[in-house]
Amino acid sequence: MAKEPDPDRAPDARLSRVERVMAGSPEQVWDVLSDGWLYPVWVVGATHMRDVDESWPGEGARLHHQLGAWPLMLADTTQVVRCESARRLVLQARAWPTGEARIDIDIETHPGGALVRMAEAPTHGPAYRLDNPLLRRLLIARNNESLARLAAIVEHRRVADREPVHLPG
Repeated sequence: MAKEPDPDRAPDARLSRVERVMAGSPEQVWDVLSDGWLYPVWVVGATHMRDVDESWPGEGARLHHQLGAWPLMLADTTQVVRCESARRLVLQARAWPTGEARIDIDIETHPGGALVRMAEAPTHGPAYRLDNPLLRRLLIARNNESLARLAAIVEHRRVADREPVHLPG
């Protein structure tokens, strides 16, 4: 059984930071972030959602997800460390055996819509011990793509489409 993320472990490594202006309000960005089932749609590397705690995105709530490509997928969790509705979401993500990372997502109003800033650093495990400028560049590239995916959802999502689909049978 996988150990839970350590929400008290802050990153000692330098944070890799990216940002993107999205053509939507901070509330629209938050609407996507607060739907845990969308996590693998916008987070590069997350491939399957196993469960979302009912209290998501409240502090202490967890996403139960898988990372990687089938058949080499890792099952792990991401836990909310801090939550400020439509403003900030701090996560402690696990991806063992590679380690854990702290992710800090800040949202603010911008003339073009919403400015979303994302900072990430490994907190422990092999990723922490191997932290270096090359790996940080790869993390920046991955997080730029994640923010591009998040922007696509924010900018093209229709809230009315969020009604559950009930299939016959």
